[in-house]
Amino acid sequence: MPPVALLYLSSHFLSLLGNGIIAVALPLIVLQTGLSPLSVGAVSIATAAPALLIGLCAGVLLDRVNRKTFSIASDIVSACAVAAIPLVDALWGLNLWWFVVLGIVGACGDVPGLTARQVLVPAVARHTGVSLERLVGLRQSSTSMALVIGPAAAGTLLTLLDGSAVLLVTAATSGAAALLTAAIPHHLGRIGCVDAKPDRRASVWIQLTAGAAVLRRSKFLTGTVALTVGMAVVLGGLQGLVLPLYFSLLARPDLLGFVLTALAVGMLVGTGTFAAVGARIRRLFWMTGAITGTTAGFVLIATLASPAVVFAGAALLGVAMAVQGAVVAVLHAERVPDDVRGRVLSIQNACLQVAAPAGIGVVGVVAQYGSPVVAGLTITAVWLAVVIALALSQALADLEPRDETASRGQGSL
Repeated sequence: MPPVALLYLSSHFLSLLGNGIIAVALPLIVLQTGLSPLSVGAVSIATAAPALLIGLCAGVLLDRVNRKTFSIASDIVSACAVAAIPLVDALWGLNLWWFVVLGIVGACGDVPGLTARQVLVPAVARHTGVSLERLVGLRQSSTSMALVIGPAAAGTLLTLLDGSAVLLVTAATSGAAALLTAAIPHHLGRIGCVDAKPDRRASVWIQLTAGAAVLRRSKFLTGTVALTVGMAVVLGGLQGLVLPLYFSLLARPDLLGFVLTALAVGMLVGTGTFAAVGARIRRLFWMTGAITGTTAGFVLIATLASPAVVFAGAALLGVAMAVQGAVVAVLHAERVPDDVRGRVLSIQNACLQVAAPAGIGVVGVVAQYGSPVVAGLTITAVWLAVVIALALSQALADLEPRDETASRGQGSL
């Protein structure tokens, strides 16, 4: 593996590892300060809207400045926001408002940083000679590993260290990610389409709407974003409320962790397979199999037939989600114009910030008047509606590399 690719993948892993640790550790630290469980939810809600706006505006900046520099700055902001929590506690004492303020500051680094690393993929692939399929597959594998290791590391660290030390360790992972990104050649972060750079005098809103117009004009891009966001809505509803309700009724809340483990292991299998042989098999085959597997996984989970069926559905869903995400990432890297790539991906990632809460909201209303099974099947129907709409629109009819489409032939979902 070329050194630059290793630097890119390692930076991505460390950044997400820090996010995984803080996602588990921070709620526990909030409770340890004497705040109520309601305060944990309040912090999450209060930072959601700013995170959405920050993610959208970050896309405009990504299409104006060097993407490598932006990624480094994002990780530094994330590190400072986390490290500031124990500092504030020592100087003034933490309260709800401090958590909200520092959560918003952290959002200034987390969402933009994720988008910046996505935007860098084509340049890293060209520079290193690694195929897009392999690089994206390896990046997705590192994402899956971070999802597995992060929560486990948080639990281990919290048993060995106090909350302040855990936060400093988490900040160090973001700092290390910034250092690794700094070692990547600077020119890889430049916008490739020089003639099509956005007018820097135009307002943020005008430039953001220009990115949205690219999505609106492309049936393919609209379809892939709808697929990604739709999947996040359904997964958020199932994972965030249906499964906790189900295992609570069984008096086995501990089994929820095994579902997440099955999902993560499935993702590792899916991304590893795609990284190894993704470029050798037609993308239509990958996408059709991924959508079929995702649908079957959602249905198995939603039926809540038994814990074993739920575990099997989670493992299948993990494999399918990983493959689907890898194919979409490759297609975006190939087909989104470089001068608007930051804005297009930031719109998608901003939508993902509200996808899970939207899914939980739908499930919550249905579960209030029905059963967990009815709630699970209802939210799964959202996914089926997305798949049917994509099939009818043929938004994903042409997935092959543009120079190979004619020789390989075309298909439809």
